[in-house]
Amino acid sequence: MGKNVTRILMKFAILAMVLIAAIMVKEVTSLTVCKIDTNNMLKCRPAVTGNNPPPPVNECCVVVKSADLACFCRYKFYLPILGIDPSKVAALVAKCGVTTIPRNCRGINIYFF
Repeated sequence: MGKNVTRILMKFAILAMVLIAAIMVKEVTSLTVCKIDTNNMLKCRPAVTGNNPPPPVNECCVVVKSADLACFCRYKFYLPILGIDPSKVAALVAKCGVTTIPRNCRGINIYFF
């Protein structure tokens, strides 16, 4: 049982490092995670970081609505590593008008990156 947990944590840690590297690198290349190009994720970053984030821009909501939210919920515990406040993510999803929350996200208050 302990080995399985360690393997899962290692996979999440590797994914988090890849996402951080993808966000930091401003090259033409990008990565697709949960049906979203990582370059497009940057459109939502201002709306989920800082003390008083601005409302999401239209382009961000397009990204949120096209995301595989069930996929992102598998990585919800890693949002703080990326400097993202989970409660602001829940607010972002609501502000973008997403009303269908995947089963694995319900009751967690963390939905999307």
